[in-house]
Amino acid sequence: MIESNVENLLKEIPKENPFGEKVTLVAAVKLQNAEDINRAVAAGITDIGDNHVQELRDKYELINGNPRRHFIGHLQTNKIKYLLGKVDLYHSVDRINLAEELSKKSAGAGIVSDILIQINIGNEETKGGFALEDCGEIYKTIKRLPALRIKGLMAMLPIDNDETRLKTLAKSMRGQFDRLRAIDKDIEYLSMGMSGDWRICLEQGANIIRLGTAIFGARNYNKN
Repeated sequence: MIESNVENLLKEIPKENPFGEKVTLVAAVKLQNAEDINRAVAAGITDIGDNHVQELRDKYELINGNPRRHFIGHLQTNKIKYLLGKVDLYHSVDRINLAEELSKKSAGAGIVSDILIQINIGNEETKGGFALEDCGEIYKTIKRLPALRIKGLMAMLPIDNDETRLKTLAKSMRGQFDRLRAIDKDIEYLSMGMSGDWRICLEQGANIIRLGTAIFGARNYNKN
């Protein structure tokens, strides 16, 4: 199933978004075992994204094929030390103190960490991230921190059957992405789109999508 899901997705997902940018598929591997992750990588997955620090640590050495590693979940500041040098792109920088601590730890380790600023595009109380209207000021604040490189923005659309609203929200994310990219050559990624809404997000200009269920099937919370 995993192999056929990956094959079908790689056929369906366009190589480029409507803006001519390369589309990257990140396999969301929350609660997946190393064997299934390796099956996905062998089938053509080049990027994998972890939600939990402990899972990434436990399975880091067990993953074959040297995929690009993303951290896509909520990150506690006291766990940054376990990820340094292992994560290629942090998607979920959702508060200033996290950016400050990641900057401090990265500088101490002599590395530069690539990050995305997380935007709470639906203004949902249950999700982290900055308000879209504050993005410009947040960008300026984080940009001043050493040992961090802002590579773009990340957002999760709300669960909503109103496709017009979702398109509007996704389009507004693209607008903010374009505004930042116009002033910063490092801005490259708009990470937006999961198994239920990735088509809408790509249509509106996302260039990273994060798919778990579409690759691995329904998540099994009893799986090791």
